Amino acid sequence: QVQLVESGGGLVQAGESLRLSCAVFGGTFSSYSMGWFRQAPGKEREFVAVITWGNTYYADSVKGRFTISKDNAKKTVYLQMNSLNPEDTAVYYCNVVLFRTTGWAPAIDYWGQGTQVAVSS
Repeated sequence: QVQLVESGGGLVQAGESLRLSCAVFGGTFSSYSMGWFRQAPGKEREFVAVITWGNTYYADSVKGRFTISKDNAKKTVYLQMNSLNPEDTAVYYCNVVLFRTTGWAPAIDYWGQGTQVAVSS
């Protein structure tokens, strides 16, 4: 069973940066497309970014500010977040992803504990 462990969140001021990490245990990490999702208070979980076979895709709301990367040797996926704003406040989760007709979606039907990001104005 694949385990997902997110870390790196925190409280920052608007304009600052954070780097999130997601360690993956089990499975065949190098073959996975990996993504980040987030869930803000009172809202549904939403897609943020994906890295698949060296290609990256982003939600419009984070394009140009966030960068996803993957280290197959460390079995870890990262999310570099720059120019953070209060609208980025959420719990961030990683997951194995696949592409459905409705867009990028989690391939595993459970989540890690997530990592909290809070951005003050």
